[in-house]
Amino acid sequence: MNKTARIYVAGHRGMVGSAIVRKLNEEGYHNIITRTSAEVDLRNQQAVADFFAEEKPEYVFLAAAKVGGINANNIYRAEFLYDNLMIEANIIHQSHLSGVKKLLFLGSSCIYPKLAPQPLKEEYLLTDSLEYTNEPYAIAKIAGIKLCENYRKQYGSNFISAMPTNLYGPNDNYDLQNSHVLPALLRKFHEAKVEGKGEVEIWGSGTPKREFMHVDDLAEACLHLMNDYDGEEWFNIGTGEDISIKDLALMIKDVVGFEGELKFDSSKPDGTPRKLMDVSKINATGWKHSIGLREGIEAVYSEVKELEFAKA
Repeated sequence: MNKTARIYVAGHRGMVGSAIVRKLNEEGYHNIITRTSAEVDLRNQQAVADFFAEEKPEYVFLAAAKVGGINANNIYRAEFLYDNLMIEANIIHQSHLSGVKKLLFLGSSCIYPKLAPQPLKEEYLLTDSLEYTNEPYAIAKIAGIKLCENYRKQYGSNFISAMPTNLYGPNDNYDLQNSHVLPALLRKFHEAKVEGKGEVEIWGSGTPKREFMHVDDLAEACLHLMNDYDGEEWFNIGTGEDISIKDLALMIKDVVGFEGELKFDSSKPDGTPRKLMDVSKINATGWKHSIGLREGIEAVYSEVKELEFAKA
């Protein structure tokens, strides 16, 4: 991408989109186009068409999505499917119609079957049943991959896709009802410490294993793919390392400085037993993550305890 290229970051206020904007600015890309959801409803086909006609972006990072943790995914099933299908279909289609030079669609590791072999390879897509709790979101993200794949096949569009692992970092969601596990644990342990509680409740058994990557590593990978990859395959983006929820909780407990006990609530769902990404393909292109898990959690906690949690 030329440094003066018109770059549209869809979802710029979310954790992923804001990280991409930060990275672009750091690398000298300043002609960045953004819109809030109040300014352009990405679910509205005409609104998206009007926006593309007005702004004429040359490159698109599609990071806009309705997202949430296991609880939100399971409760708002129709919204997670409808909203995400509409957002990606409108942006990808208008990118085609307006002659966008390149688009990067960001999906999720939940696209893979619940019981797929570990680590998860890109070729495992559509080989078995999905995890029920986030099936609607996964189906929407699979549709996004297939849209990019088939606009490329039919029209020659340079649309590529990347599937990040579980992310954390600045601008994460800390709402205990619909956040992901890592930010939820950070808030729980912080509040328990401040309030002098003797224990913290952890959803599930603590045995599932998850992979976590700092969102700044993802932003670096996205810019790498935009500048250096034009093929038809999609990529897993992750660390290639995982940790049990119990061990993650113990790490966060230590970072926060909480001295109480852990209490596991096995009545709450565990979700997929394990989700570890095979990142050999993206590593082979020259990109590898650089932020260690504990290092990343310490940096995030240092920031949010002063801002997000100041009221706790």
